[in-house]
Amino acid sequence: MEAVPLNRVNLGRLLPPVAVPRFDPARVNGGIVHLGLGGFHRAHMARYTHDLMQRRHDALDWGIIGAGLMPADRRMRDSLGPQDNLYTLVEREAAAENVAVIGSLADVVFAAESSAALLAAIDQTAIRIVSLTVTEHGYCLNRSTKQLDPEHPLIRRDLAQPESPASAIGIVVEAYRRRMVAGSAPFTALTCDNIQHNGSVLRQAVLALAEMRDPALAHWIAANGCFPSTMVDRITPVTAAEDIALLAERYGVIDRWPVFAESFTQWVIEDDFPSGRPPWEEVGAQFVTDVAPYEFMKLRLLNASHLAVAGIGRLIGHVTIAEAMADPPIARFMAALMDRETGPTLPAVPGIDLARYKATLIERFANPAIKDTVERVNSDAPLNVLVDPIRDRLRAGGSVELLALALAAWMRRMRGQDEHGQPIEIRHPLAEELAAKAVEGGADPRALLGIAPLFGDLGSDPRLYQPLGRWLGSLYDVGAAATLVEASRSLAF
Repeated sequence: MEAVPLNRVNLGRLLPPVAVPRFDPARVNGGIVHLGLGGFHRAHMARYTHDLMQRRHDALDWGIIGAGLMPADRRMRDSLGPQDNLYTLVEREAAAENVAVIGSLADVVFAAESSAALLAAIDQTAIRIVSLTVTEHGYCLNRSTKQLDPEHPLIRRDLAQPESPASAIGIVVEAYRRRMVAGSAPFTALTCDNIQHNGSVLRQAVLALAEMRDPALAHWIAANGCFPSTMVDRITPVTAAEDIALLAERYGVIDRWPVFAESFTQWVIEDDFPSGRPPWEEVGAQFVTDVAPYEFMKLRLLNASHLAVAGIGRLIGHVTIAEAMADPPIARFMAALMDRETGPTLPAVPGIDLARYKATLIERFANPAIKDTVERVNSDAPLNVLVDPIRDRLRAGGSVELLALALAAWMRRMRGQDEHGQPIEIRHPLAEELAAKAVEGGADPRALLGIAPLFGDLGSDPRLYQPLGRWLGSLYDVGAAATLVEASRSLAF
């Protein structure tokens, strides 16, 4: 099969089973600006929008202008520009995969060096939604209070140069200010990040920065801006070089930046869009009045389990989540964690069979076609997915043995070395302090627990540091594999 470069001209040369857009991508117009055009967004919101365009001609006015805010996002612009903003999405199950060219991107902006072009794009009155997937790190929060951190380097920089912001929060605030000055209708700020009550978190951060700039601006945003919450779910590994080569060899598509994801996808959205929105419910999204039960379920069951599996899996030596789940004690550990500790912190979730949801999570994590690495999860997952359920369990007087084991694995990894002395890259805003405290404390977790922005007052609670110390000591003494075996025996999972 002759492979051809992906662009509009070559769409007609792509052969089944590659699905190409049934609409003309050249006629897609921007209605949404998205901050953080990574793999997840392109596998999720952009996919939903593409599917809507397949059904409705008027959906072409909801095209997405994607923005990269980090220096590494230069690749995004350099890859997608020559492809007319087209890319390939490969959705994988264990024994099958679906391949589609996605055409919902109207444009791509690189904003790591200057936000001027990005702000000009948001200024367009056709833009009615500004959405975000920038990870929790991108919200510039104090990790203990979850409020905007005024001492964050990006926030300090944005306060010094407010009309040329660098942070996602600063961009949203400045874009709202420009709408206010122009007398234009406000846009809806739609977060798609894995943060509990993500709409409220975004609103609070935006209002806090706006208040520091100008109380009148904060008042205008509070009265006119909208920040609906969402729950998003789709496992999307980082695209590897071998994935790009496979796409060309197997399907004849030369794509500089394709996306590979699992077939499962879920999107629950609070229906609060006064300036209008696409009818995403026609292509599988669920609009509700209250997202909280769904996002809480995902954070406690999926995200906490993901970090627990990735942490212990990395120490044992597994490369992918699927490899870790093929290790029986790890699979049993995940099931026990959900059944005994994280699951009991959940309220009722309307329309959800929790037993089936948990079983589906185990199946998804074990999918061998999804090469999601433990490093990706360890780097991306916020620590709060473990700390928050620990707080709730302690508040209710419940055991935290399994959560303590997961946290101990996280702490052992913070040392920056595995059990064989090989380096572990720690990507975290507090990486240097974490490594120093991990070395200082060794098997005693209290040095790390003393980092207040991460743990608050938990560091002084013996109900946590005693079981945490036992597991951390075991990880140092006998290693992760033996520790997990002992945990399986003593905790009967």
